[in-house]
Amino acid sequence: MTFEVIKPGFLTLLQDYGRYGMQHLGMATGGPLDEHAFLWANRLLDNHYNCAALEITLGPVRLRALQAVQIAIAGADFAARINQQPIEPWRSYWIEAGDELSFAAARCGVRAYLAVGGGFEAKLQHGSCATVMRERCGGLQGDGRRLEAGDRLECRPASPGQTQQVPPRYVPDYGAPLRLRLLPSYQYDQFDAAQVRRFFSSDYQVSPHSDRMGYRLSGPEIRASLDGIISEGIAYGAVQVPGDGQPIVLLRDRQTIGGYPKIGCVASLDAAQLAQRGPGAVIRFTPGDFAEVETERLDFNRFFGIGVSRR
Repeated sequence: MTFEVIKPGFLTLLQDYGRYGMQHLGMATGGPLDEHAFLWANRLLDNHYNCAALEITLGPVRLRALQAVQIAIAGADFAARINQQPIEPWRSYWIEAGDELSFAAARCGVRAYLAVGGGFEAKLQHGSCATVMRERCGGLQGDGRRLEAGDRLECRPASPGQTQQVPPRYVPDYGAPLRLRLLPSYQYDQFDAAQVRRFFSSDYQVSPHSDRMGYRLSGPEIRASLDGIISEGIAYGAVQVPGDGQPIVLLRDRQTIGGYPKIGCVASLDAAQLAQRGPGAVIRFTPGDFAEVETERLDFNRFFGIGVSRR
């Protein structure tokens, strides 16, 4: 055993990189909403990119170490402490048995990721332990529930390693203005020129009704020339426009098919940054360049070894 959960916080979920190849069965991929932070937490420990970590949303969380272990924290700043001593995100640390690790309310960002050397262990379902609460799938016990007080988390024993820090140039500013690059696709041609201009020239705010399925936005309404479509598959980052004209950016726990018009798809790395914005945050959309987005994604995958099997 590695940690005992003393205080589980608002929403703390066990996530690996996701459950892929199962959407034809109607199963969501799950996985980290902010893959950039998740992958850095694992990289700081020289873990495989798919190692399971905790996604902590909004805090506050308290964990007690039951064995010595190396940890890494990336993502939102939750004023983390080890035995009441402040520590910073985007770094790795060594903690001893009996130490208490705590996270307070978010100071910047919405989601923090806690990784351990070798990754947390959990039962796999369809090749993944990613937690999708709506589907009651994944997580610590395989039933899709969030962590609760008294839960115990396991990982492989590890020896102390060199502590590391993410280079500052890779640390995002979650308080900075966010522009989401939109790749025109799906039913883009069903939005006339006036609707497209309004979409790209307007500010939108993150709605309090956002969740892991999708980020609902509030702002100027946009309308397609059709009310609905035959249900079709939905990609990560798709921007759905329901009857109220308010865009929804669909994320990791999205439904696999849907019948609302979609104006396009947000670049995946931009969608990850959106997941660190809380209610009221202002975002804008900008036309994306397919070649630029593809090149950036390929470089990102190579950097983190995504697609590379364990050895």
